[in-house]
Amino acid sequence: MHLSHPLFRRTLLVLATGLLASWAAHAQSPVRVGSKIDTEGKLLGNMVVLALEANGIKTENKVSLGNTKVVRAALVAGEIDIYPEYTGNGAFMLGDESSKAWKDLRAGFELAKKMDFEKNKIVWLEPANANNTWAIAVRKDVATANQLRTLDDMGRYIAKGGAFKLAASAEFMERADAMPAFQSAYGFKLRADQALVLAGGDTAATIKAAAEKTSGVNAAMAYGTDGPLAALGLVVMEDPKGVQPVYAPAPLVREDVLKRHPAIATVLAPIFKSLDGPTLQTLNARIQLEGQDPRKVATAYLQSKGFLK
Repeated sequence: MHLSHPLFRRTLLVLATGLLASWAAHAQSPVRVGSKIDTEGKLLGNMVVLALEANGIKTENKVSLGNTKVVRAALVAGEIDIYPEYTGNGAFMLGDESSKAWKDLRAGFELAKKMDFEKNKIVWLEPANANNTWAIAVRKDVATANQLRTLDDMGRYIAKGGAFKLAASAEFMERADAMPAFQSAYGFKLRADQALVLAGGDTAATIKAAAEKTSGVNAAMAYGTDGPLAALGLVVMEDPKGVQPVYAPAPLVREDVLKRHPAIATVLAPIFKSLDGPTLQTLNARIQLEGQDPRKVATAYLQSKGFLK
């Protein structure tokens, strides 16, 4: 059939119309927003949903999807489009755990951004100026009585047979860069009966267990931006050896989604830039300590900063 034949031209027109319709439908499909199951995950996930919706970008709410492994796998598989992650997690997610870059907020962000885009076409957007690093918090009465201020102090106390029982998530106990790294660096080893492993990864539960002495617990897995620690009588053990990377929260988005909605980057950048450690501690405390709904806390914060009307 000649290229100028009417039937050929009609066929091309039908194909082009179909492709345009398919592209338009794809462009209008909602952005699927995921998050981790912990307190801060719910807070940041809701901020992303609210901010995108306020700027005309339709979303599908998949906030509080699961732990790091679950949410990351969903993003890589294309089951969600965006979620808040932490720079330090790039070390094990991207297979470069030996790099010193993870101990520095900006260097870790730039390395994760480069590697994840090259490997997975995932874009790391601008991070918050906060460090939600893993930590171990001990009941204040135990810390005071035994002069526990650092993980060195705590390690010696445990090694000498001091009474110690930690509430933590399975992820914290098992991941090489979490409890195993602390134990290796500070010379102690917990027995099975010295840990209460709780389902999920929410520090609200681990902190509560320590505060209430649940099953003899007197210490808790915590995060650097947890709000209720001091109020519930817990003291974070200092990490003088710098075992933990910097965990700065940043939104991760699939490249094809960002191309369809380039405004995502400009909408979220000032929001995450406004979040520092004390701010996140305050917001997390409203959820963990006061029992406020994460979406309501996110809404109030965004309104107070002029990001939502």
